[in-house]
Formats: sequence, C-alpha cells, structure tokens
Amino acid sequence: MESVQTLEPGGFTLADLDTLPDDGMRYELVDGQLLVTPAPLAIHQRVAGQLFLRLQPACPEELEVFFAPFDFRPNKQRSLQPDLLVCRSDDIGPRGVEFCPLLLAVEILSPSTRMTDLLLKRALYEEAGVTSYWLFDPEAEELTVLELVDGAYVERAVAKGNEIFQAALPFAVPVVPSELVRPVNAG
Repeated sequence: MESVQTLEPGGFTLADLDTLPDDGMRYELVDGQLLVTPAPLAIHQRVAGQLFLRLQPACPEELEVFFAPFDFRPNKQRSLQPDLLVCRSDDIGPRGVEFCPLLLAVEILSPSTRMTDLLLKRALYEEAGVTSYWLFDPEAEELTVLELVDGAYVERAVAKGNEIFQAALPFAVPVVPSELVRPVNAG
C-alpha cells in the first residue's frame, strides 16, 4: 500500500505546488499557505481577454503580456498568479517569472477573490516591487491604478465607465473600463 504524505498547515513549498494537478483551479502559495481559487466566471474571462487585446499590441518588444495561469515567484516562499501581468522578456524562466519584479500585475475582482486582491495581494505585490498594480471591478466597471512610489503603492487613477485611462506604465495604452466588460464582437 502506498504511503500518503500529509503536510502540516503552513507547510506547503514551491516543490509541493509544482506537483498539484492541472485541474482548472488556480493554486497560489503565500508563506507556506496554499490559496485555491475556482475557475473564473465568464465576465472575469471576458475582461481578461479584452484587457489582453488592448495590452498586447501596445507592448514594446522587450516586454511580454501574460494571463493566468502564469506564475510570478518573487521569492522561495511565494507563487502568485495575477490575472494578467507584464514583465521583461529577459525575466521569464522555465516556471514563469522568478525573483524579478513585475512591471504590471492586474487582478479582476470577483466575489471569491475580492478581499484577497484588495488586501493580501496588494501587500504582496507592493513588497515584491511590482511597479504597477491594477484592480478592475467588472460590476462597477471601475479600474483602480496603483503605482509604486518609494516602496509603497500610491493611487494614480480611478477610471469608471466610459472614462479613458491613459496608462504610462508599463507602457502607453488607453483603457476604457466599460469596453472591458463587452463581448469581443460587441466592439
């Protein structure tokens, strides 16, 4: 009979994380704690797709845009998966971005992740030196833009509905929150 290994709470490692199944769930690791998030809802997927379609064509060739699941491992105790991210091409390793700060992390708020994204992930991205952190609330059609200044996030902009946010970081790109919640073919 095969022996089953159990882990003490808080005892998960990156090695343990790498053995988890590819089952549609999002697995993240924060200081030994495993965070498990169910597959995103349709609106979440739509926003991620629409935002990717805006970021990708504007992205300079030395940078890349990815969407979850794609690991950001800022240290040996953490593995996070922002909904979208922008990083330097040179910072990409076999398991994602390891030990290098992201230029942009984007989280799309949902009922199951709202508090994690607003509080925990904000603090983790800030500590990891992620230059820009965008939070998008699909229900409110609202984009909140935070930028790292002297090691702490400062709110740079809040764009709602049909307002245009003209990003400068990580590169120039206009974003209109109301357009992100529309189906691709709805223009």
